[in-house]
Amino acid sequence: MTVPSPVPQVRLVAIPRLAAGGRWRVEAMRSLSEPCLLWFTKGQGRITISGMTRGYTAHNAIFIPAGVMHGFEAGPQVFGSAVFFGRGTQIALPKAPLHLRIRDVHSQQEVNILLDSILREMESETPAHDRATEAYVGLLGVWLERQARKAEPETPRPDATRRLVARYTALLERNFRTGMGVGDFAAALGVTPTHLTRCCNIACGRPAIALLQDRRIFEARKLLAETRLPVGRIAGQLGFTSPAYFTRAFQHLTGKSPTAFRRAT
Repeated sequence: MTVPSPVPQVRLVAIPRLAAGGRWRVEAMRSLSEPCLLWFTKGQGRITISGMTRGYTAHNAIFIPAGVMHGFEAGPQVFGSAVFFGRGTQIALPKAPLHLRIRDVHSQQEVNILLDSILREMESETPAHDRATEAYVGLLGVWLERQARKAEPETPRPDATRRLVARYTALLERNFRTGMGVGDFAAALGVTPTHLTRCCNIACGRPAIALLQDRRIFEARKLLAETRLPVGRIAGQLGFTSPAYFTRAFQHLTGKSPTAFRRAT
């Protein structure tokens, strides 16, 4: 009987490389099909997770489960590592997002050593390097669990506003391709569009429509950059009523037409 590896397709990427194809690849709202850990070693910025924005600095560890909408600033002075655990990982990881400030120097050194060890084993050709990688990734999961128990949490205690915005972003992530508008999402959540927008402004400084547009346009850019699907088909897949409307919306938010964006990537 074959037992699947606990670390399928694990990847370790320097944070500056994440934005190499354009800052939109990290800043625009998106979700991943795999859990991710961001470890910042230098610089500062802002990160939005489930519609809630807060600042991050050096020695912040941020865990984002699969399927959670997020985006973060990654300016030229920001350094660190991103660990992508792979789809279907069996490593024990948190079920909810975490934003931890790691103050203890020993804990900072510990995670740096673990990340270096993972990278070394992934790049190695020595016998059993795959099992060694599994072991180190497992230890990284243990490190994260321990830090979650003892470190100072950076995530604000959820109140009614933040709970509503978290519900909105989760619903948005499931339905942004359907053509639903803010009014439709608000109705599904049992609130008015005005109240939903007010709560989004409080939680992340952006109205509800901006989160929806950002998510749809990120997906459009990704499809334009990574596939050869016709523009009209992309428009249809993302719930736009017509290719012309999609082109106007895309150009308004990016400054380029879909065709010009594709040519430039």
